[in-house]
Amino acid sequence: MRKKIVAGNWKMNMELAEGLKLAESVDTYFRLKPSRAEVVLCTPFIHLAGVAELLKDGKLCLGAQNCASEPSGAYTGEISPAMIKSTGAGYVIIGHSERRSYYHEDNDILNRKAKLALSNGLKVIFCVGEVLGERESGKHFEVVKNQVENGLFNLTAEEITNVVVAYEPVWAIGTGLTATPEQAQEIHQFIRGLFSEKYGKEIAENLTILYGGSCKPSNAAEIFSMPDVDGGLIGGAALKKDDFIAIVEAIR
Repeated sequence: MRKKIVAGNWKMNMELAEGLKLAESVDTYFRLKPSRAEVVLCTPFIHLAGVAELLKDGKLCLGAQNCASEPSGAYTGEISPAMIKSTGAGYVIIGHSERRSYYHEDNDILNRKAKLALSNGLKVIFCVGEVLGERESGKHFEVVKNQVENGLFNLTAEEITNVVVAYEPVWAIGTGLTATPEQAQEIHQFIRGLFSEKYGKEIAENLTILYGGSCKPSNAAEIFSMPDVDGGLIGGAALKKDDFIAIVEAIR
């Protein structure tokens, strides 16, 4: 069976003490009641080492939200994959829609980040997805195919086993619009098909594909019930302990 994953992306929220408190409360809950899914907390860089210490010997995993495309050097303000790994984190998000949009990160940069992260022993949560105009003009399959192929398809089959894909319908994030479970399934199935054509059916069937568009307690179970949806990349709801736990528990 494919691994089920729910990852909480805290984005640029919470000072250090607040973040440690949230991580501790979520960790305490799942130590007492283990989840059916692998739970990953993707925190700001300043939280990583502290949260790693809290999660030690527990069931939760830790991830960063971004990494540099270079291994080291005169890149002021950047954080390398090796630095992230040294904190105790095991995952990194690459290609989030906000990084693509606000910081103009293209497929070439994201591919370099992915390869570097994997070479440093991190698992990659690689984000793809279309904006509203692309969805309305029927270009969403073309956009996602381009992001997948140019972002990931020079990786080896072995490297792909350490990649998780997260589909973000960018038009459904913070807009009040919501992708239907059927829309999520359609694009997840399409993504799996791309990997099947490139790497073969076995690798594609074992690829975890997450949904990342305004997932909340009220719609999580229905979205997660789709056959090619293997969990979620959760934004705003990951900042609220009870909401995040409810979403994790929607995994069946």
